[in-house]
Amino acid sequence: MMDWDKASAELSKKLDPAHVKGRKQGGGQVQYIEGWHAISEMNRIFGFGEWTRETLELRQLGEPRDVDGKMRVDYLARVRVTVGGVVRDGCGFGQGIDRDVGQAHESALKEAETDAMKRAMMTLGNPFGLALYDKARENVGVEPPTADQAKTAIMAAKTLAELQRVFGDLYRNHRAVADDAEVIAAKDVRKDQLTPKEAA
Repeated sequence: MMDWDKASAELSKKLDPAHVKGRKQGGGQVQYIEGWHAISEMNRIFGFGEWTRETLELRQLGEPRDVDGKMRVDYLARVRVTVGGVVRDGCGFGQGIDRDVGQAHESALKEAETDAMKRAMMTLGNPFGLALYDKARENVGVEPPTADQAKTAIMAAKTLAELQRVFGDLYRNHRAVADDAEVIAAKDVRKDQLTPKEAA
């Protein structure tokens, strides 16, 4: 059974830039998330079997045409994504380019369907690329760990070098968490535990 409170918390988190890809398009750079990642996030956030995807329309746009010895084919797709009682539709475009016209059709169909699916999912929240529509990219970034998460990572360090790396990363990337008194205390405790004791 889907937990809507947990799902809502996940949907409002920032989009991790590690999942953002880029490509050149129309003289500029376009950022996006990949289709497999969007599906993986749907399963993670809502649960496997708790959502559906339905292709409502697949339409070829014009006839295949020869461009520099390769066939170019264009398709439009409309996809519906349903999770719980929430229904979202998206439209997408796909273009296939191949010497084999059948391969060009297949590529264009897949691209159009995936593009439409991602556009439908995007309206659900930041993990599905909604954050990329904000030019300021305020919701793209790594969420800072809680103090408890930071302490857990510190106490899991197995060597002094690992402890130094964990705390150093925390200090560089999330200074407010690293400055928390409980986090500093955990670091000092773990350092004492890992420091070789002199023979008495």
